[in-house]
Parts: sequence; C-alpha cells; structure tokens
Amino acid sequence: MKTCPLYLLIFISFVAALGAKEYRVYLLAGQSNMEGYGYVEELPEEYADFDGDVMIFHGNVADDDAERDGRGIWAPLSAGHGTGFRSDGVSNVLSDRFGPELGFAKVLTSENPDTPIALIKYAKGGSSLDAEAGRPWGNWAVDYGNGEGINQYDHCLATIRYAFASRDIDGDGETDTLTPAGILWMQGESDGHEIGPAYRYRENLQELMTLFRAALRDDELPVVVGRISDSKNDPSGLVWEFGNVVRKQQAAYCDEDANASLVTSTDGYAYSDKWHYDSAGFVDFGEQFGRAMLELQGAGE
Repeated sequence: MKTCPLYLLIFISFVAALGAKEYRVYLLAGQSNMEGYGYVEELPEEYADFDGDVMIFHGNVADDDAERDGRGIWAPLSAGHGTGFRSDGVSNVLSDRFGPELGFAKVLTSENPDTPIALIKYAKGGSSLDAEAGRPWGNWAVDYGNGEGINQYDHCLATIRYAFASRDIDGDGETDTLTPAGILWMQGESDGHEIGPAYRYRENLQELMTLFRAALRDDELPVVVGRISDSKNDPSGLVWEFGNVVRKQQAAYCDEDANASLVTSTDGYAYSDKWHYDSAGFVDFGEQFGRAMLELQGAGE
C-alpha cells in the first residue's frame, strides 16, 4: 500500500520552519463538483472580483497512468478555477467556470479578516475512490496497481509537493510559512454507479483521508465532506443507482471521526445538467464548506 512519501514530509517541514507571513492552508480535492461547473458570468460581483488575502495553487489535472503532474503556480484567488482550468507550472489559464473555493474563502476571510489563507486544489471530474469505478476518468485508490500505479492520489500528492516547495507564495520578497489547517473533500458520485465501490466507500475514504492528514503532518486535521446528491434528471429517476449507499457511507465516516463534518445542503441545489449544481449552488456550497470548517476548528480549540 502507498504511504506518505518522505520527500513530501521533508518539503512541508522545511517550508514550515521558515517564515514571516503565516498562511493557513486548505486542501480542496475530489471530482467534478469540487472541480467546479458554476459560470463565472453568473457570479455575484463580490465573488467575481475576489478581494482578500487569499492565494491558490491549482494543480494541473492528469489521467491515471500518466506521468505525475500537479504542476501549478501560486496566484491570488480569483474566479476561473473551475473545469477547464489548466497550468503548465509557469502560468495559469483560467476558465469560465468556478467551484466552491470562492464561497469557502469568502466565509473564512469574513470571519477572520487578518488571517491569510492559501488553497491547494486538485480535482478531476468523473474520478472515483475505488479502482473498480470511475473508468476511464481515473481513481484515488491508494493501492492502485498494487501500490505501484500512478493515479489521482499521486497527482494530488505532486500538487501538494509543488505547492509547499514555494518559499514566497505571494511574491512580496518575504519567506512565507504554510500551516495546514483543513481538508475539503467532494466526491463519491462515480462510486455510486456500482454496488461494490458504493459499499466500500467509507473504508476507502477513511484510508485516503488518513494519508492526506499524514502528508500534511497533522493526524487530527479537520475534514469537511460534501454529501453527494442526485439531480434525478434521468429517465430512470436516478443518475447514481447506488448513490444512497454512498451517502450513508459518507455519513458513517463523519460520525466515526471526531474531526470530520458532513455538508448536506447539496440536497437542495438546482442543477445545470444531470451531474452538476448550478452557479448559485456552487456559491452556497463553498459557503457551507466554510461554516462547517470554522465549526470544526472551534470545537478543536
């Protein structure tokens, strides 16, 4: 089974030991409803022109079995970090879509305006937790290829490594400290296609979050999970045949982990297609992520 690479721990330790300005770092990961399908042109003005002490490192997405990617650069948070975003590690190409990162950052900066925030994002549409689901869009299984294969878990770890390798993420000439503060996870729809992956979801999620916490060097790092929902915009009435199984597995994980919380507001969102929330849904989703994270952090103090 894969474990947290030593080089990743070294990078995080090295950067955290330096520093003038301290950023609270959040990892955003999952599949398409984390990737983001909201339309930038439909954003409220205060979100379209985000103004705050927030940086984002958005890792370039790659397929399973491709060379490890995760390339990106630190940049001030703005709209355009949804589906279609790409980076070559030198410059970013923003898209016309956004995800929950904007609402999340808005809530956190409103509550703690003097606390700098840094977001690390890696999400791939259609990806599953289980290696038996989600083909050909990829999977996050930590034992993929008997632990030797390259998949979304590896691309995300590469994204984290690149992000923590930067000493001055805001370009002000001063060394910054990056302190991991939480994980946001939105994924599970693809695992709802098949009965086996659906019932293995809790175990798979627990294993992945344990390894992400290890990579970020905090075994009690708060984790907020977005509950999958179903648009029912399908002739059969359900898009995800075993989606209710996944929902129960998500709830079970959060019930068993004192530092995890489940966002359930997704049940009330309208959809722009069979699979993705509309723009208003993505704004609210990010805000709910933020409120849940603040509540977990408050409980831990």
